Amino acid sequence: MTDRPLAPETLAAQALGHIDGATGALIPPIHPSTTYERDADTGYSRGRVYARADNPTFDTASETLTRLEGGEATLLFSSGMAAATAVFLALAPGDHVVAPRVMYWALRGWLLDFATRWGLRVDLVDTSDLDAVAAAVRPGQTRLIWLETPANPTWEVADIAAIVEIARAAGARLAVDSTVATPVLTRPLELGADIVMHSATKYLNGHSDVVAGTLTTARRDEVWSRIEAIQRQNGAILGPFEAWLLQRGLRTLFARLRWQCESASLLADRLAAHPRVVAVLYPGLPGHPGHDVARRQMHGGFGGMLSIRVAGGREAAIATAARVRVWTRATSLGGVESLIEHRASIEGPTSPVPDDLLRLSVGLESTEDLWTDLSAALG
Repeated sequence: MTDRPLAPETLAAQALGHIDGATGALIPPIHPSTTYERDADTGYSRGRVYARADNPTFDTASETLTRLEGGEATLLFSSGMAAATAVFLALAPGDHVVAPRVMYWALRGWLLDFATRWGLRVDLVDTSDLDAVAAAVRPGQTRLIWLETPANPTWEVADIAAIVEIARAAGARLAVDSTVATPVLTRPLELGADIVMHSATKYLNGHSDVVAGTLTTARRDEVWSRIEAIQRQNGAILGPFEAWLLQRGLRTLFARLRWQCESASLLADRLAAHPRVVAVLYPGLPGHPGHDVARRQMHGGFGGMLSIRVAGGREAAIATAARVRVWTRATSLGGVESLIEHRASIEGPTSPVPDDLLRLSVGLESTEDLWTDLSAALG
């Protein structure tokens, strides 16, 4: 073996080459203990005190993600919402933040409700429009720009590197929800972002059996210390079994996502020609407004998520989802099974999502089976 650095695929598949020192096991053990023995002199020479702040089962998953993202440290949270809100809670009442108009619905609701009542000033803008982002920023007041790219469920693409420049000029930090892109396709920290967030429930775990979230930082600084304290003090930690399952999922991340990207791209091309489809929303299509930016910052594919707008409006879209047999009607995304969902009925009347939109999460099934099933359901 040469001294050439190992590829990300190798690091993920081998869990950084971890071998259990006590047993030689290739798979890291689970440590369910909530507490650790104290030294006779009252110290903790082995470095572990209490599981709310520290558990060795966390280490492999967090270290793997830190390496994949090119960051300094990673925290594992009890959910994607716990991870995302910790970033905002590290701010102070009165601080101004800019976030996408289209984004993960639960976080959007939290920002417009809890965060504003707590004291944050929030502006939602089209973050695929650099002029709109620049106009929304308040120099000396804006402390955080939050991006989600591609943005769920219409898959707008934000230019991370360009918005880094806007954030820096205003004295703000940039955090990126990269759940859909994953470190397989985009590494926001390499583009200048300060923090990258994942709902690890989705692609990182990939098997629809864990609820988890992660934050990875470009540097250990005062803001990161506040986020660490928020996690400890609020108890927003991942359980040891869930951390173990997350590491299990990370081992197959590259293989899964590459299949899903290829399958989603083929489906997008075919659906674009279907007479019952008004529009296909997928960054990999040349006609997508964010395609050129996606080509610059997404490497190896354009993701496994797409949405379609169905001719006939809301009723036709719901009827289409009702007729599928291979796709499953369910919330969430990024698992090995393909899911279909009418998002507007989930998000309610204040949602910016069109009534005729169906969100598609492409899994690992035969692309032909997925196409045949959806084409028949469209009619």
